[in-house]
Amino acid sequence: MIISLIIISFGCEKEAPAPGAATLVSPANNEPCTTGIILSNTESKINLSWTAGSNTDSYEVTLINLLDKAQKTQVSSTTNIELTLKRNTPYSWYVTSKSSKSPVTTKSSIWKFYNPGLGTSSFPPYPAEIISPTLGQTISPNGGKITLQWKGADADNDLLNYDVYMGINSNVAIIKSQNTTTSLADVSVNANTTYYWKVISRDGKGNTSDSGLYEFKTN
Repeated sequence: MIISLIIISFGCEKEAPAPGAATLVSPANNEPCTTGIILSNTESKINLSWTAGSNTDSYEVTLINLLDKAQKTQVSSTTNIELTLKRNTPYSWYVTSKSSKSPVTTKSSIWKFYNPGLGTSSFPPYPAEIISPTLGQTISPNGGKITLQWKGADADNDLLNYDVYMGINSNVAIIKSQNTTTSLADVSVNANTTYYWKVISRDGKGNTSDSGLYEFKTN
């Protein structure tokens, strides 16, 4: 009887609930951050804030410099964190909710912001976010054709067009200039070949940004 009660007791134990996703608050998504404390011509202090996720006792904040792809991660037990960042630089960030009672973690949405520089009056586009093919992906062409896809954003909301580059080595050539959508269909490729590609985003004031080079393979 005692053994049966012990088995029943263990069988009734419930797993701890997974932490809920945090909701990002500030800096606002896809906008210049104008609330930072200027420390010098090259740096300012920015406060990142979010609302609490349920069943969460700590947060891991990940911030990515979209120009050089440098990433920093910092842990916080509160719903905000202050970081010293480069000015005249675009960033993306997200928050991972954690709980000491659960092995599961939950990631927030990813937001972008632009940290203005000295005398900035217009902002270049955020570097295009590559959707497909992604870095290192192997894809199967359809009739020798593929579709390139990406996502663009701009703090001034004046994105104009994109130049798309591709080649079989890192010295890529332009295959479509001033493309006005965020995809390019019917791109011809060969089987069993490694390709490189990137997207240059352009806004209405002539500012540009580079997605960086992405490699993929065909089979």
